[in-house]
Amino acid sequence: MGRFTQFRWVKTWLIFGVVALLTACNTGPASFINTDITGSSLVANFKLKDLSGTERTMESYKGKVVAMFFGYTHCPDVCPITMQQWSEVKAKLGEKGDNLQVLFVSVDPERDTPELLKKYVPQFNPTFDALTAESSEELKPLLAGLRVYAGKVEGSTPDNYLMDHTSASYVFDQQGRARLLVRHNADSAPVVSDVEQILDGK
Repeated sequence: MGRFTQFRWVKTWLIFGVVALLTACNTGPASFINTDITGSSLVANFKLKDLSGTERTMESYKGKVVAMFFGYTHCPDVCPITMQQWSEVKAKLGEKGDNLQVLFVSVDPERDTPELLKKYVPQFNPTFDALTAESSEELKPLLAGLRVYAGKVEGSTPDNYLMDHTSASYVFDQQGRARLLVRHNADSAPVVSDVEQILDGK
């Protein structure tokens, strides 16, 4: 083997080595900025209806990354801000955002009728969906599995009340495993970075 050929052979293998190293780095474990809940006992256990009236479970969303937020349509501040936040995240993900499903889970089944949810949720993003129960009792397995709090705060009349609820969002990977806890009003850039890692299979 000539010196030039030998040099070219060594150079080729060095390039392959660098590529392999970069690939290994890209497929390594996730490094989240938001709260990492990977491996926790949190589980999304539910059987609820979506905006089309179809019964859904977590298995229904297998293959997609799911961002789940608990709220209600009469919410004055936290809920619309969070929904707008997720709309921004999805937009910043570009084409990858097609594989992110945002779910709004109503904690106020008494007032959040399917008709009202159909008007409320898609205004933030037409791809967003909602999950609703016929009663608070039907929500209990999901709330318990994720340790979510939801309670009524009495108002001036029986129909004029607020709901005190957990304001963080939960992110699940393509297999339905809990991965991230995103606080209310979090900066969108770190959320985009974290969700992108999950979308990439980390």
